[in-house]
Amino acid sequence: MHGRVWALAWPMILSNITVPLVGLVDSAVVGHLDDPRHLGAVAIGATLFTSIYWAFGFLRMGTTGLVAQAVGRNQGSANRTLFAQGLVLALLLGMSMLIFQWPLISLGLELMGPEQTVSDSAGDYAYTRIYGAPAALINYVIIGWFVGNQNTRVPLYLLTLINLVNLILDLVFVWGFGWGAQGVAAATVIAEYTGLIAGFYFVSVQLKLVEGALDWPALKRFEAYKRLIRVNRYLFIRTALLLFMFAFFTSQGARISTEVLSANALLLNFLMLISHALDGFAHASEASCGRYAGANDERCFYGSVFSAALWSAVVALVLMLVFMLLGEQILRLMTNLEPVLVIAIAYLPWVWLLPVIAVGSYLLDGILIGTTQTRAMQQIMLITVLAVFLPIWWLTQDLGNTGLWLAFTLAFVARGAVGLFYYLKFTREQRWFNSDY
Repeated sequence: MHGRVWALAWPMILSNITVPLVGLVDSAVVGHLDDPRHLGAVAIGATLFTSIYWAFGFLRMGTTGLVAQAVGRNQGSANRTLFAQGLVLALLLGMSMLIFQWPLISLGLELMGPEQTVSDSAGDYAYTRIYGAPAALINYVIIGWFVGNQNTRVPLYLLTLINLVNLILDLVFVWGFGWGAQGVAAATVIAEYTGLIAGFYFVSVQLKLVEGALDWPALKRFEAYKRLIRVNRYLFIRTALLLFMFAFFTSQGARISTEVLSANALLLNFLMLISHALDGFAHASEASCGRYAGANDERCFYGSVFSAALWSAVVALVLMLVFMLLGEQILRLMTNLEPVLVIAIAYLPWVWLLPVIAVGSYLLDGILIGTTQTRAMQQIMLITVLAVFLPIWWLTQDLGNTGLWLAFTLAFVARGAVGLFYYLKFTREQRWFNSDY
């Protein structure tokens, strides 16, 4: 079982790590410009789009869980139809974002409350980045479909391609053409459409291995989407809550000062690295647990959970050691703005704790997604945000950025603890083999 978990996990670990590495490059490219507002603008703009796109992360997660269960049941026609339904939803949502871009971006920037000079540059970033929305959301469906089909190598190829294109164009547009934050956004948009073209090529190859036929009439009937919507509605609320927490964290840093905003943005790149590395095992759990739940294979289900938990813990400890030993050097590579560096280095010890604190929540998410127990994911985040994060922030406001980091860290503790409660409850009730969609 260890071999199968690693076979699914390692491509996702490598591909996921490229995402925060590009974030590090984005920060490094603008972090070495003379004016810190460029770094603040990318932090605000990227957080806004992370919040928007991750709110629609159910397009990937829901697709993965349902497709993995269809694979476990050998339902090729359902596999094809679920993919097509996901594409329809992603296209509709992406086009809606383009149509309603002005109120969406204006409200988002107003809620985050940066200084005016930062807000202007963040607006340039956002109104460029929005044109990648259809491609970004369709790519979610494509990646989720491949993971559900137990193929994690194609997501590796796609995400590596997207992020390499992004990285190269970052350097060309920002340092070569002097476009600042808007150049970072333009690079991302072009990279997203490059990945979309490559993704459809890989889909055409994979479909040759999937038996059955697409149910075309199902794409035109609202009733046929109810199953997908029931799973995804809980994922939408859960992800919206999670991203509210991240956006709130960023906006409160912005209200303290532009230097605190920029320092926190640098440190959040470490968290992105943590989450994307540990998500490799979460994705492996989505694929394997979904498949074994669909096949009612209890022995393999719990074997895959144990193996993923073991290796997730090992990787979390390695990440903690890396950040303890090299964290300050990495920060100095990302920016030479001394006021920002001083703050970031002072708060670096919080980052050391995050891998071991957050590891359980990421793994449990994978198990819950694969078995489509998405209502539990919603409940976990409701408790985390409303009962832990916001109350602790409120009580520690006088501590400034320290109180903000305390609330943020304890939220991850709560998320893992409540997730463990649900895991033990569902194991006792055998709910893993009776999903709630």
